Amino acid sequence: MPGIMGLQTRLPRELAEEKLAHMVEAVRHESFYGTGIWVDESLGLYIGWAARARSFSERMPLRNETGRVVLVFSGEEFSQPGTERMLRPHGHDADDTGPEYLVHLYEEDPSFPAGLNGRFHGILIDLDRRSAFLFNDRYGMHRIYYHHATDGFYFAAEAKAILAVVPETRHLDSRAVGEFIACGSPLEGRTLFEKVHVLPGGSNWILRDGLRIEKQAYFKPDEWENQEPLEAEPYYRKLRDVFSHNLPRYFQGDESIGMSLTGGRDTRMIMAWQRCPSGFLPCYTFGGEFRDCQDVSLGRRIANMCGQSHEVIRVGREFLAKFPHYAERSVWLSDGCVDVSRAPDLYANEKVREIAPVRMSGVYGGELLRNVVAFKPETVRRELFSPEFYGNFDQAKETYARNIQAHPVSFAVFKQAPWSQYGVLALEETQVTVRCPFLDNDLIRTVFRAPAAIRESNEICMQLIADGNSDLLQIPTDRGLYGNGHPLLESISHARLEFLFKAEYAYDIGMPQWLARVDHAFSRLHLERLFLGRHKVFHFRVWYRDALAGYLRDTLLDSTSLTRPYLERKVVEVVVDDHLKGQRNYTNEIHKLLTLELLHRVFLDKTHSMRKKASRTLEVATADC
Repeated sequence: MPGIMGLQTRLPRELAEEKLAHMVEAVRHESFYGTGIWVDESLGLYIGWAARARSFSERMPLRNETGRVVLVFSGEEFSQPGTERMLRPHGHDADDTGPEYLVHLYEEDPSFPAGLNGRFHGILIDLDRRSAFLFNDRYGMHRIYYHHATDGFYFAAEAKAILAVVPETRHLDSRAVGEFIACGSPLEGRTLFEKVHVLPGGSNWILRDGLRIEKQAYFKPDEWENQEPLEAEPYYRKLRDVFSHNLPRYFQGDESIGMSLTGGRDTRMIMAWQRCPSGFLPCYTFGGEFRDCQDVSLGRRIANMCGQSHEVIRVGREFLAKFPHYAERSVWLSDGCVDVSRAPDLYANEKVREIAPVRMSGVYGGELLRNVVAFKPETVRRELFSPEFYGNFDQAKETYARNIQAHPVSFAVFKQAPWSQYGVLALEETQVTVRCPFLDNDLIRTVFRAPAAIRESNEICMQLIADGNSDLLQIPTDRGLYGNGHPLLESISHARLEFLFKAEYAYDIGMPQWLARVDHAFSRLHLERLFLGRHKVFHFRVWYRDALAGYLRDTLLDSTSLTRPYLERKVVEVVVDDHLKGQRNYTNEIHKLLTLELLHRVFLDKTHSMRKKASRTLEVATADC
């Protein structure tokens, strides 16, 4: 995703600026990105940035009136009402919603950046103190990668910016790869690349003159974990007041906003409380090629009830025709933080940007309010991999088991979100700005005070919807829950939708091997068409088997691909061949194999692709020392 990058070094300025230019070019993914650099040779600081045009963090760098405090900020910040107006520099438009106030907040608030609310990172340079402060949000959701090298300290919003200029990082980290295969993502701040790490959430690292780094934190989760719990009723009132009071902040700004609607509870809570004028908030839902899924049907009804337009963004033949492009680009843009099964998200969010550049999302609502844990170790088909690699899988599961013992809210927002869910967010934010009201500091602080039993219940979410807009309860969820119909009819509808949900899973990614053999025997009947598309949009089992068979064969059975040192060649050949014939279901295994192969191709084998020459001179904003 767009963000900052740079290095602190004693290299000669010409060489340091050349490295910085390569780092900036490595993340200049779209024509609608703006970039720039700022240099202070005396501090050895070389800082660059990329930002989407017209976004909150477009106008960098920020300076105070004397020019002695400089801030390069990326992401968005959602302050208490009135903060911007109070701290806005003299002479600025009263309606300006830009970030200029942030540099003054540093001067006014000794705890800076502890008072910031949102997903962000930045670097603030105090020239009088001859120090720079590298910081990020509490959750580490606006990620910063870093690497300590012999010639300096490198940091960047995307790992590829570091890989572009530090050759020794262009190797896979075997422990992190084991975690990616077993758990879906690296854990505990590791990355797929050797010696490239992730800045912990809540960091405020001080880069001193003389290349000294003090690794400080402005926030620790136990600050919120140790609050006194509330009883059920006071907790709900507090939660409702915080949610309803803070939600309007996320609808401010100069850019148009679109609402990403589903049939579930989380986006409906937002729609219930943010009562936009008719036609003000364009809504959309991702759909598939077979039929309108539950999300599409219910999203359309919700938008209509709220007086808003609704559009379906379909993922089908056009996407499949361009799958090689989207698969490779998704791995590249996310630094390998998503596997190729998320390539449709990139395609869909390109379409989203045509509707509105800001995407309002209900993501993290279930994890926060209902203790949803979608991040768990998977069953690994070990025979695909060399025996010496097995220890990495065992270690990954042990690491996960240790971390799941954390406070459930801490696990959700400080582990599950930044480790497992970051990649999809990073991919989406290459195209649009994603706003997540459920990652609001006040809201999360409040949820830490919930009675344990309430966090396992759906009732809080349904009550929030009812108190915001009771009419929305007339529409059941995508699983047939609630609605104001007859209890017996609701029960029948819920049972029917649950059956179709499980049947679709069984005919898609979750098809057991015995059913795959049966399905293969009756393949001419295309039985999957009876079930696919009722709940899900992406159907990779049949896509890999049919539309993408040639691409898979060419990619995974290529002679170079089959000689990767951690793979068992003959087993890979059997897995790919059996899936393409429809005799077995190896969808998950193919996701991982294809992603790992693309990692080699875009990051490791073709290193020249990460060293794109700067095609134009970047303007340098030099400190007035």
